[in-house]
Amino acid sequence: MAKVYIIHENSDWTEHLTQRLDELNVPYEEWFLDEGTLDLTEEPPEGVFYNRMSASSHTRDHRFAPEYTQAVLHWLESHGRKVFNGRRALELEVSKVAQYQALGVHGVRTPKTVAAVGGKEQVIQAAKAFGTTPFITKHNRAGKGLGVQLFNSIAALEQYVESPEFEVPIDGITLIQEYIDSPESSITRCEFVGGQFLYAVRVDTSEGFELCPADACTIDDLNCPIDGESSGEQFLIIENFNESIIQQYQAFLQENQIAFAGIEFIRDKDGQIYTYDVNTNTNYNSDAEAKVNKYGMLEIAKYLREQLEYATGTKV
Repeated sequence: MAKVYIIHENSDWTEHLTQRLDELNVPYEEWFLDEGTLDLTEEPPEGVFYNRMSASSHTRDHRFAPEYTQAVLHWLESHGRKVFNGRRALELEVSKVAQYQALGVHGVRTPKTVAAVGGKEQVIQAAKAFGTTPFITKHNRAGKGLGVQLFNSIAALEQYVESPEFEVPIDGITLIQEYIDSPESSITRCEFVGGQFLYAVRVDTSEGFELCPADACTIDDLNCPIDGESSGEQFLIIENFNESIIQQYQAFLQENQIAFAGIEFIRDKDGQIYTYDVNTNTNYNSDAEAKVNKYGMLEIAKYLREQLEYATGTKV
């Protein structure tokens, strides 16, 4: 029987989707890709496939999950299977350098960024050549705000990189990025399902950078609004959001064959929008959604049901 196959490495982020698929009586199977084997002589099963692999998988001790997933996606796509958020989406998920280049093709402004490849010495050299302060550092392959630190001087950066807190990113690439001075302590995250705009959510960043919209996060996501602990206002869906950037985002998603994504931007004191992150493994906050009766995972489940019906020619 043809099914929806969900590729992931974090059940806490996937159970909200499977609950919705259960509600809609959509047949599905989870593929938890952490480690294992892949027989290239076999044919994949029939159905549609949804890739939810995360850039932060290594923080959950799933070091090679993206690499394993990339191999599986090659296998699926070479056999003509319908894959949502396939190889290109995963490439962008695990590299902000790739994201910024792809966004730029569609005229989307991103913060000035320099990539430092290697360790401490390269990070300091890149910051010195950067030419402006303040600046921030972040990991190229990240998720959860990994490596995000604000610096007002090179001396402060040097002290940081020589401290136990400094961590070389999993791919060896640290980004030096201009700090966007925003009059509000918030960012905006635009959610897309099937490549179309669903809603925009205002995210309060006054308590720090490691912010995740999911209801269930790992214990070190200190600012993640776990059910029962969220203030309810940290994530607030914006009614009647209508910015021209949405058309650019949709063109970017179509060009890169991304069906589901959350794209984040910040606005400077002059109102200029800077886009700084694309999340192809998007999550949603249930408290914020309940207030406006819009549910991202429900819309994804409906979309996957439609695609499964189209692929099989039968009603689910």
